[in-house]
Parts: sequence; structure tokens; C-alpha cells
Amino acid sequence: MQLLKSTAKVGTATITSRILGFIRDMVFARYFGASSETDAFFLAFKIPNFMRRLFAEGSFSLAFVPVLSEVRASGDRRALRDLIDHVSGTLAGILLVLTAFGVLAAPLVLSIFAPGWLIEGRPEFWLSADMLRITFPYILLISLTALAGGILNTFDRFLVPALTPALLNISLITAAVLLSGRMDVPVKALAWGVLVAGIAQLLVQVPALMRLGLMPRPRWGWRHSGVRKILKLMIPTLIGSSVAQVNLLLDVVIATFLVSGSVSWLYYSDRLLEFPLGVFGVALSTVILPNLSRKFARQDPHAFSATLDWALRLAVIITLPAALGLAVLSTPILITLFQYQAFQMSDVEMSALSLSAYAAGLPAFIAVKVLAPGFYARQDTKTPVKIAIIAMVSNMALNFIFVGVLLALAFKGPHTGLALASSVAAYINAGLLYRGLRNQAVYQPEPGWGRVVLAVVAACAAMVAVIWWQFGEIGHWADASAVERSMRLAWLIAVGAAVYGIALVAGGLRKHHLEKGAS
Repeated sequence: MQLLKSTAKVGTATITSRILGFIRDMVFARYFGASSETDAFFLAFKIPNFMRRLFAEGSFSLAFVPVLSEVRASGDRRALRDLIDHVSGTLAGILLVLTAFGVLAAPLVLSIFAPGWLIEGRPEFWLSADMLRITFPYILLISLTALAGGILNTFDRFLVPALTPALLNISLITAAVLLSGRMDVPVKALAWGVLVAGIAQLLVQVPALMRLGLMPRPRWGWRHSGVRKILKLMIPTLIGSSVAQVNLLLDVVIATFLVSGSVSWLYYSDRLLEFPLGVFGVALSTVILPNLSRKFARQDPHAFSATLDWALRLAVIITLPAALGLAVLSTPILITLFQYQAFQMSDVEMSALSLSAYAAGLPAFIAVKVLAPGFYARQDTKTPVKIAIIAMVSNMALNFIFVGVLLALAFKGPHTGLALASSVAAYINAGLLYRGLRNQAVYQPEPGWGRVVLAVVAACAAMVAVIWWQFGEIGHWADASAVERSMRLAWLIAVGAAVYGIALVAGGLRKHHLEKGAS
């Protein structure tokens, strides 16, 4: 039950951030639309954001939290402080060098991620390089924020780290509304908003760390045993946690060879995917990793398996209807949130195509976030690495296959192939992770899965039927005011959720199905 409460707490905090994220993207669409300039910013922001997810929230957190949990379980407070001090000093030193390189060599870094712009001599390349010099220090700031968040999560202090992303959205909204009109190139205001957000996100962690008495005192510790152990674990987890991010970034690289606006269409659809992925997937992963690490340290394999089973069961119950709802309502959602002023109906149509393709992979994206901690909590990094390589190579091949086929068919939105390839690769990743846990006898499904799956499938069918019945004509959505759009969308979501919930109960799902293993 405690896990369920913690997940709900993190999810609630994340919802706050995601709502602000939607407001942020509505502001982006209203002020900047989908153009070559917005493409330039989104790439300048995506590079440090990619590195944030790869290093800060990916390989570093996955390696740091289990080691910190292990030291905490020993009860040696002095050793705990010593580890935190040396990890913080070593991490800061490495990132300072990386940040300096990124700022000084911004065009070189950008050429790796946007070769299409460089080869074609498009002006957005140099605009993006200028903004990258401003946004690149974000990786230093947010990585130190992730260190602080890892410490707080290990001590079951989930709220502050979960609320921290909201500061990025607040900063970007403020920059767009108040600063963009005062700059020669308005979109550059967003780059400064990213930098200010990084500073604020780091500083807000300080009071919580001080209350725990664990404020880091940075010390260089390359040879420190704990640091070496984390670095050793990070090397393979770097590959394991990078699959989804590398796949998404490869989408952008290929998109730079497609028509202008492709990067922005993928951005807006990916942002909508991030809502359920962040609210539930990240929240669940954040909560179960330290919990699984403690159970592994206590050598309690049954509780370990039960926790994984609970997380997977909860994922199925929530993600299947979320994926279907996102796909069915893709166009109304995009019209309601973004189709104002600079964001045209053609942008809605293109973004809806990639959103539907991303939505198809939502259950797999979240399953990866649930299954991967089952390996990392046991400090088994080799297995996820092998699986990650298979999924990554599959995604690369599928990108070219799907986009090539759509171009050959003269399909109006070839960027859709990039989103579809990411979704298929996510299923490959999740399937292999699941098989690995079963083969290692780490995870054993609890009784009752058949009833849960049947209830969820039947409830999803009822939900989709009701939504289609109440949907209406797309033209009516486009002609409606912002208030009317919002009310109609809220009605559809509420009706769909109510029908889904009632159908679940009618199908035999009860409270104990959500609580079993959640301790």
C-alpha cells in the first residue's frame, strides 16, 4: 500500500508539472507556431535535454540509487556522507569539462544531431548553434539536481524532486511571454529560459537536503570505492537507459532531412506522449527502484517479484486506455491545445499522425520503465545492455524502412514512420526485458492476471465505443472557441474515464488488484 501512495504522490506532483508543460506548449504554439525558427530552438533544447535523460535521469540515477541504498542499509552514516560528498565532487568536475566543451564547440556538437541542416546550408543550423551555447550548461545544472533528487528519493522524499520539473515550464512560459518581444530573434528568449530554469531547479533541492543533514560537500573522488562502483555500473546502464532517448534523437536527425516543420511536429506529438509517460511511467519507476534495491539488499526475492508484478499490473490497467485515448483523440487534443494563431490546421494534421504512432507504443515505453529497474536494482547491468543494443539497432533499421516506404508511397507525413519505428523498438525492448527477468527466475507472475487482462480489454473497448459515439465532426472542433474546445475535450475524457472505470468494476476488478504487492 505504501508504494501505491508514494506513486500517487509522485504522479500528482508530476501532473502539476505536465499541466504546466501543456500551458508551455500552448504558449509556444501561439507565439512561435511550427517553423524553421522553432525547429532551431527545439533542437538546441533537445540536445541538453537528451543528455539529461541519458545521464542524469538515466545511467547516473540507475547506478547511484542502488549503491546509495546499499550504503544506507548498512547503517553507517559517516560512510553515507562520504559517498555523497565524493560523488557530487566527481560528477561536478566531469560535467564542468563537458559543459565547457559543449559551449565552445556548439556548431560541432550540432552537426552530429542536425547533419541535414548543415549539408543543405539551412539558416536554422546557425541559429540553433547560437542557442545551444546558452542551453548547454543545463546538463550540468540538471545533473546535479538529479544527484540531489536521488538522495531524496532514497530516503523516500519524493515530492520535491517530482515538483522540480515544473520550474522549467514556469521559466519557459515567462520567457516566451515577457522576454521574446524584446529580442531581435524572439525564439532566443526560450534558450535563456532554459538556463534560468536549470539554476532554479538546483537551488530548490537545497532546503530538503539540509533538513536531512545530507547537503553535499563536493570532493573529487575518482578513486573512491563508491564512486568507482557507480562509474562501473554507469557504463552499461548508459547504453541500457539510452535506447528510448537515442531512438527519439535519431528521429530528429532524420527529420532534418524532411520538410521544414517535421522537427516541430514530432516535438508536439512527443510532448503529448510525455504526459502519461511522465505522470505514470516516470513516477512508477522512481518509486520502485529504491524499493526494489532495498528488497534485494534484504535478500527477499519473493517481495522483489511481488513488487514487479504489482507495477506491471498497474501499468496494464492504466496505460492501455491511455494509449487508446491518446490515439483516438489525437486531433481534438492538438486542436484544443495548440491550434491558435501561428499553429495551423495543417500542423495539427501532421502532428496527429506522429502522435497516433507514438501512442501505439505507450504501453511498451512504460513497461520498459517498470522492467528495467528489476535488473538495475540487483546491479545486473549486462543483460539490459544486450537488450538495449538489439532494440537500438532495430529502431535504426525500422526508421529507414518505414520512412522510405512512406516516401515511396508519397504519404503526406513521412515523419510518422519515425514515431512508428520508435514504438516498435520499444516493444522489442520491453519483450526482451520481460523474458530476461523470467529466465533469471527473478520475476514470477502472481495469480489473477487473466482476469485483469480480460477486464482491461473489455473496458477499453467500451471506452473507445463511447468516445467515438460522442466525438463529432473535426470541422466543428476547428470552428469552436477555445472554451468550447476545452469543455468538449474535458467531457470526452471524463466520459471515457467513467465508462472505463465502471467497465473494470463490472469485469471483476477490485481494490485488492491495485494494492497486492504494493508495500
